[in-house]
Amino acid sequence: MEALFIGHSYIDVTVQTGGMPSGDEKAVAEDYAVSFGGNAVTAAFACAKLGHRPDLITTCADDWLGRMFIEMAARYRVALHTREVRRSSLSFILPNEGKRAILRARDEMFLTDFPRLDLKGCRALHLDGHQADAALYYARECRARGILTSLDGGGVRTNTGELLEYIDVAIVAERLCEQMELSTAQMLEFLKSKGCKIGGITEGERGLIWYDESGTISRLPALPVPREAVIDTSGAGDVFHGAYVASYLDHPEAQWREHFEFARAASAFKIQYLGNEKGLPTRADITKLQNALAIEA
Repeated sequence: MEALFIGHSYIDVTVQTGGMPSGDEKAVAEDYAVSFGGNAVTAAFACAKLGHRPDLITTCADDWLGRMFIEMAARYRVALHTREVRRSSLSFILPNEGKRAILRARDEMFLTDFPRLDLKGCRALHLDGHQADAALYYARECRARGILTSLDGGGVRTNTGELLEYIDVAIVAERLCEQMELSTAQMLEFLKSKGCKIGGITEGERGLIWYDESGTISRLPALPVPREAVIDTSGAGDVFHGAYVASYLDHPEAQWREHFEFARAASAFKIQYLGNEKGLPTRADITKLQNALAIEA
């Protein structure tokens, strides 16, 4: 095992359409995509596309969507460690002019306990806060073993405050700031107070505001992807997380600015494609995009 991801799995159905019908109306979509979904899950698949073989603890049901998900993981060589639920979870996503509406149907009634894995060889843990018991257990274990711990703080979970005490790299969303009623500056100070060595807030097209190893705060602007090229922003943050984990695994001695610059390019690639799977970049894709936008690789 080189990296462990823990989160909730979805099957994402992304539909590109000019509008949703109502009443007795009918409409034909312009395009659609069906793929794996979930924050840490998509991050794991992104890490796999970039040449690694991550392990993933996630939910799975014995139904046809669950079997579809297992097949997807096998194709990407993601090692699954499943936690049984009765029904697979679904996300319906409608991208629209740089934003996206999402309707979710989720089963979080776990039928089994989370698996306890041998962490030998593991160098990074990435969490999205789902499966709170498993997240806290592995965050503690990895912190005790000196394994890098990373959190995608997309929103407040039941044990977010306690979990952050075991996190090295905390990259949170603006939504978490809103839920906790903290300004950007206050959130960064909060992350520092929890002992997070690296902390930041993703702000969509404005990029990332973060503090580095020395505690210095700076902004990493988003890459200038032409507006007409932006197709689907859903999953961009998840790809960002998976890419910086992959970059860390490749170059653990590098500064975090380098990891985030690599991840920024991966995220810029994602938003130009519909659905999570098509939007996962290879290393060659990232290099090509960086060169095209005149960004130093």
